[in-house]
Amino acid sequence: MAKRIDVVTAVVGAGPVGAALACRLAASGVATAVIDRVALPPMEYPDFDGRAYAIAAGSRPLLDVAGLWGLLPFAPCPILGIHITDGRLGHPPSPLSLTFDHCEAHRESRSEVPPFGWMVEARSLRLALNARLRTLAPLAVFAPAEARVERAEEGVRLMLDNGQEIAARLVVAAEGRNSPLARAAGIPVTRYSYRQHAIVTAIAHTRPHNHTALEHFLPSGPFAQLPMSPTTIESGPVEHVSAIVWTEPTALADTLYTLDDARFGAEIARRLGPQLGAVRPIGRRFRYPLGALYAHRGTDVRLALVGDAAHGIHPIAGQGLNLGFRDAIALAGLIEDALAAGEDPGGPALLRRYQQAVRARNLLMLAATDGLERLFSNDFTPLRLARDLGIAAVDHLPPLKRFFIRQATGVG
Repeated sequence: MAKRIDVVTAVVGAGPVGAALACRLAASGVATAVIDRVALPPMEYPDFDGRAYAIAAGSRPLLDVAGLWGLLPFAPCPILGIHITDGRLGHPPSPLSLTFDHCEAHRESRSEVPPFGWMVEARSLRLALNARLRTLAPLAVFAPAEARVERAEEGVRLMLDNGQEIAARLVVAAEGRNSPLARAAGIPVTRYSYRQHAIVTAIAHTRPHNHTALEHFLPSGPFAQLPMSPTTIESGPVEHVSAIVWTEPTALADTLYTLDDARFGAEIARRLGPQLGAVRPIGRRFRYPLGALYAHRGTDVRLALVGDAAHGIHPIAGQGLNLGFRDAIALAGLIEDALAAGEDPGGPALLRRYQQAVRARNLLMLAATDGLERLFSNDFTPLRLARDLGIAAVDHLPPLKRFFIRQATGVG
């Protein structure tokens, strides 16, 4: 007879959002199972590869409560400033720019002012997640494993390909943009391709970044430089390091991606400008197609969608992962509250509250990032002038700057 375990929540997908949610629930004593079709160790990348996550200040509590922040093996780099510019390739940026300082959002605070967020190496978060998943007593991990899921009003059954059966009150779809659980539930999904690719890599530079990020808008797409902590690569230690997230139309991205290091570095320098001194590529290169995605519902019977299973946005503001983390924060809080009140932690009332908690916020962020991409990714002169004047106006309106900061960081 197949072994059966009973849990409150079964999370399908052990990516950053799903695994962090599972750790958060288990750390609070909620019996949880997490299932992924890939074994966990192959998800780890022991060597520096240049990929990093921008973890907003509002997402940090999830990692703290889950017991993950203290397990990060490589130091996160705080983001203390953000500089936003507009320009054309080969020309100096417009003198009308916008600068955010982390202190501006908390002028009334007398305590230590938190950063906007932190740049966390992707390998660092993965190593912390894998370590934590193995140590939480209320958490059962099944990876690699495939699950057949049956949902009904009375509960959820998951039959794994190893004969294991899991009974749960709620199943969470955290499988990413092509969620089989969302598809099986018949949830309509709207998709839109930007016909762009993001090139992700890292650079070493001769001058310090001073914990400041750059978002430079170009007609072909945004170019972002994000501060990282010192690291060690195969050739030795590197003191000044930044991540690069570089958006181009697909055909041009294909060409740039295949350049040798010298020409690739020169193209980065053309877009970055001279403020960081001489630059050279380090780590690996990655390329990702860009598109927007929105699931028309975030719930179904005994089912909740989180992260990329529910929404996907343009990386123009670095908010994609943070939206997923905020889904996890909202859902975990509702499950914990339901259990404390003796309510059904997967019933219609909880799912309705979850939908109300996240739907408007996620739709607003999708619309905002889509609007920014359309506003800045063009070279129409009157529109360029209008947006540069708008950037300059925001720079001189502290209350509006504080509003934007708090929306982006998820605090306040």
